[in-house]
Amino acid sequence: MTDQQLVLQALQQGGVIAYPTEAVYGLGCDPDNEAAVMALLAIKQRPVEKGLILIAATYSQLLPYVDDKAIPPEKRYQIFSSWPGHVSWVLPASKTAPKWITGKFDSIAVRVSAHPVVQQLCNTYGKPLVSTSANLSGQPAITDLLELQQSLGAMLSAIMPGALGGATQPSQIRNALTGDIVRS
Repeated sequence: MTDQQLVLQALQQGGVIAYPTEAVYGLGCDPDNEAAVMALLAIKQRPVEKGLILIAATYSQLLPYVDDKAIPPEKRYQIFSSWPGHVSWVLPASKTAPKWITGKFDSIAVRVSAHPVVQQLCNTYGKPLVSTSANLSGQPAITDLLELQQSLGAMLSAIMPGALGGATQPSQIRNALTGDIVRS
């Protein structure tokens, strides 16, 4: 079985995976599987109230989670011209977006990634993935595969191999409605 097949099988079975992103290794799972999301949050020691980012290959993969009609027309160009890319946008959440993803918010953070491994995973899996940095809450994000394997490997169902992208910081997070930078 290839690495990708192992990762896809892990996702289908509710596992938590790690994969390379633009700047750091990410932890991910199926956003619609509450048990998988809770397992990811337990590994990270992160409260569900904080919400999570979804990462996708295309905006259309995010439509079930985003209230597309609530995005003002004058904001759409800035959002969509930044994708695929290294900017996550906080958008109005759809009524059906799981609370275990949105946390205490009525919005959802999403990104269409340009990273080839993320593109491949989301396209093959057919939907977005949860994306949060591979580290314990409050600790530095992991950028080294060996460190990832040693610190979190035993808690993960699979690790997708691949090089990190060229970014030096995790994605910028911006509020789409106000333009405010939530995380630079």
